[in-house]
Parts: sequence; structure tokens; C-alpha cells
Amino acid sequence: MTVTESDTQSRSIASVERAMDVLLLFGRSGRPDLGVTEIANELGITKAAVHRILTALRSRDLITLEPTTRRYALGHAAMALGRAYLARTDLRVMAGPELRRLATLTGETATLSIRRGDTRMCVDQVVPDQELRMEVALGQPYPLYAGSSSKVILAHLRPQEIDEYLDRHELTALTDATVTSQRTLRTELTAIREQGYAMSLGERQIGAAAIAAPILDHDGGVVAAISVCGPLPRFEPRMQECVPLLVRASGALSTQLGYSG
Repeated sequence: MTVTESDTQSRSIASVERAMDVLLLFGRSGRPDLGVTEIANELGITKAAVHRILTALRSRDLITLEPTTRRYALGHAAMALGRAYLARTDLRVMAGPELRRLATLTGETATLSIRRGDTRMCVDQVVPDQELRMEVALGQPYPLYAGSSSKVILAHLRPQEIDEYLDRHELTALTDATVTSQRTLRTELTAIREQGYAMSLGERQIGAAAIAAPILDHDGGVVAAISVCGPLPRFEPRMQECVPLLVRASGALSTQLGYSG
């Protein structure tokens, strides 16, 4: 290989590495979208270089541009890569035994939820064989400030992410029990982090009671929430006694993901 060929190859590899750095930044930032200046500042590269990289990533549908805000987000092709990864390490498959165990031991619905941008959605549930029971709509986005699964995810984000989320969103009441004060919510989030679980009594859905605990990865980042929920009159008196079962389940799943805290 000539010197010229070697230099060309080195530059090509460096370009690929910078493109991967940009793509990975979207995955770890926790923000639904990013601007050119943010990317340049966080990665220490010029805005011109960021523009070139984003153009290349957009051509492969790995990144998409929102025309009105001029901000970028992950595209369809990136989602396809994520689905391919989940097909190998599907959290739902991993959590299935714990969900079934919780539903059996508590007699209530056990759910698994993940974060999707500034929302939380339920991706799996095990419903008990009871005439009166709770069922959650799978794949429907819910705000992160109301309900036990949402709040336990929000509470375990980095402080900066929590601040940015609260800056972006008004706390609109979903029921009479929804917390709409940032100060009150922040106090609750601190308590949730300290105790390792969250409780909700009709905050998102009237007549529902729920407890939730976080599922953490090897870095201590929250990747999901596992919960038990039921009709408020029946489940509220039993919530506290079900907490150890829930925390044990979330701990087992976190350990499988490499968490050792």
C-alpha cells in the first residue's frame, strides 16, 4: 500500500468513527432530538463536519430532520437496528417470568414499560384471572410525570435530564390526583430514588393503584420499569406488602443487565 492510499484509508476510517460518534450520541443523550450546535459542542467537532455527517446519515434514513425546528432525531433505519438488537436480547422475554410470578403472587396485573423519548409506554403485561382487573394499552405513550411507572423512570434519569424534561413540559392534570407542582414532583422524585420504588393512587387513571420499580443497566441507567397495578379499592390496602416482591423482581432483572449497585 502506498503512502497516499494509507492516508486515504486513515481519513476514511476517521470519518466513519466520527459518524458513529454522532449516531451514538443520539442513543445516549436521552433527548428526543438534537441540534447541530449541541452535537458539535458535545463531540468537539466543527459544525461543518456535523452537517456533513448528518447529511450522510440522513441519506441512509439513520437520522431524520424536523423541518420546522431544524433539529435531528433517530430515523427509521436506526429503529430497525434497535429492533434487530432487541430480537436478540428482548427485555420482554427476559422479564416474562418475573411478570408472570408477580401476577400470580399478587393477584394483580404486572406490567413492563420502557421510555420512548419524553414518554413512557407499556410493552408487555400479564393480567390475572380476575373478573375485576386492570389492563394497560400496549404501545400507547404516557407522560413521564404521572403514574408509578412513569415517575420511577423519570426519577432515575440524570439530574440534568430531569431538569430539561421539566423545562420542556407543563405538568397538566390528568386526574384530580395528578401532581402539577414542579416543587412537589421534585420532592417525590427524590423520595422515589431513595426508596427504590414509586406509588400511584389514581394519578394517571381514575380508580387505579400501582407500584413500580426501575430496571437498571450496567451503568446504573434506567432502561425500563416493572409494576403491579390493580383497582384502587382492592389493591391500595395491599400495596405496601407487595413492594418487596416488586423490588426483588426489578433487582433480578437489573442484575441480568449487569447492574451491580
